[in-house]
Amino acid sequence: MQISRNDTIFALASGAGRAGIAVVRLSGPACRFVLELMAGHVPRPRRLELCRLRHPLSRDLLDEALVAFFPSPNSFTGEDVAELHVHGGRAVIGAVIAGLGEISGCRLAGPGEFSRRALLNGKMDLSAIEGLGDLIDAETEMQRRQAMRQMRGELRDAVERWRTTLIEASAFVEAELDFADETDVPDGLRERAMALLVSVADELRREIARARSGERIRSGLTVVIAGPPNAGKSTLLNALAQRDVAIVSDIPGTTRDSIEVHWDLAGIPVTLVDTAGLRESRDPIEQEGVRRARDRARNADVILSLRAFDSQTEHLQDAPGAVIIPIRTKIDLATGRGVGSDASLDELELSAATGEGVEALVARLETMAKNVVADGGLVTRARHREAFAGALATLERAISAGPGHPGELFAEDIRLAMRYLGRVTGRVDVEDVLDRLFAGFCIGK
Repeated sequence: MQISRNDTIFALASGAGRAGIAVVRLSGPACRFVLELMAGHVPRPRRLELCRLRHPLSRDLLDEALVAFFPSPNSFTGEDVAELHVHGGRAVIGAVIAGLGEISGCRLAGPGEFSRRALLNGKMDLSAIEGLGDLIDAETEMQRRQAMRQMRGELRDAVERWRTTLIEASAFVEAELDFADETDVPDGLRERAMALLVSVADELRREIARARSGERIRSGLTVVIAGPPNAGKSTLLNALAQRDVAIVSDIPGTTRDSIEVHWDLAGIPVTLVDTAGLRESRDPIEQEGVRRARDRARNADVILSLRAFDSQTEHLQDAPGAVIIPIRTKIDLATGRGVGSDASLDELELSAATGEGVEALVARLETMAKNVVADGGLVTRARHREAFAGALATLERAISAGPGHPGELFAEDIRLAMRYLGRVTGRVDVEDVLDRLFAGFCIGK
């Protein structure tokens, strides 16, 4: 995205729609001029002052607002920033935005452009910006905590600590290369550098092993409800969601497409997916539904594999990598209560219609989800994991080559490892990341 940093940008920074207060944010060199023109003066820095906002051309009164000014460089973006806290009616917001658009050098901000300026001005690193985006999107308590840790620099601090260690190792290697003939250069520089590389590699290896937990906290778990027609899949979905999401019918094949529900499971985001009944069919629409059901199951984290109390159908097994929980449903319809005679030891029995056994299923899912994310580390995105893996691979190459590794190649491996780590915080090679990242941000952030 081509952007001009000479423009003063503005946008609605609060939520759209009717509200008591709306915040219009500005950033750029014309902030002082805009405040003098529309508010009559520039308020004292970091103080809210009540001002009458007027249209820059017609001088019509637009609103009485609380106005704040944050001078550069002590602002979110590092530039002069102003905030107009206006009344939240759509007409007021529209009039203020339209008035700002009449001022030369001012324009509407693009998605995430305020945060992008904060990055370019060195106020935040790329990992903190990602944490900010995750904080805005957080739907569960665990997501909020993870985003706060990243926004406040936990990932950045670790990366910078590793880079500092590698810089020290690089200095040892360079000293060995450049001053090998000097008598005052101590022995064992290569061994000292190697020890530093081993320590960083060990930490990287540990974080990569924990990566799945961190990524799952951010993106959530996918739980697919699968099984033959009339096994009670839609009824179970409604019971877990605690509302009528899916149509329940005794007619086989009612569910033709996947139905998704977002669920907060003990602070862990979960996507519940109800799927079409698995069976052979000549109906092309049902065939497509079955194909989609199997596809969702293959990509699930957890599968609730259902069969009715009177069914001998085998549970779904075609899901490598997923945790499968076998469930026998509709036990309220069983007579004599001899339901579990052919059930496996880990098969749950429940009735989604009456609620019997549902609480036990939820408890089992909670335990399973907590185990998945129990060791959440620094990694929250595939981009972090790939950068860590690249750095680890170059360090392992240098370590495995041992003392016989030519010094020039040893030093180059260290430089490559630092370059991989620099991608995490935005020191190098981030232009291809920025457009994708900020495209997902809201206007005004």
